[in-house]
Amino acid sequence: MSPAALPLSDLRTERPRTAVAEGRVRVGEAAFQMLADGTLKDRDVLTMAQVAGLLGAKQTSRLLPLCHDVALRGLDVTIRLDESDYAVVIRASAKAVGATGVTMEAMTAVSVAALTVFDAVRSTAADAEITGLHLVAKTGGASGDYVRSR
Repeated sequence: MSPAALPLSDLRTERPRTAVAEGRVRVGEAAFQMLADGTLKDRDVLTMAQVAGLLGAKQTSRLLPLCHDVALRGLDVTIRLDESDYAVVIRASAKAVGATGVTMEAMTAVSVAALTVFDAVRSTAADAEITGLHLVAKTGGASGDYVRSR
């Protein structure tokens, strides 16, 4: 929705908005080692997942019904390996200035990146699991700021 189409009350609330989301893909020991060594068929899975997350966030309003189109001013997707859980940990941070927040953009980035990892390891790890998708923190909006307590 363009700013001209927003109700006047919403135009007054244009301010910085941020959101951080996180999730993980548990892939098991064998797939984890292949990811770490870069020996999967799709060799650079983590970079592919990072790019997919960035692209996914930019498509959020097309993927989710009633989700506003947001002009992102910043977007970062980081991916790291957690050997203790044989997992790929994905974190996305989104920023915008506007009348609506960027929570769903951050959540979508993590979701699409996680699906990309899942797709890459599914022939090696049929039991791979996407888990723990959650909002870590957000600023701005009518509901105020939020920081996850655990």
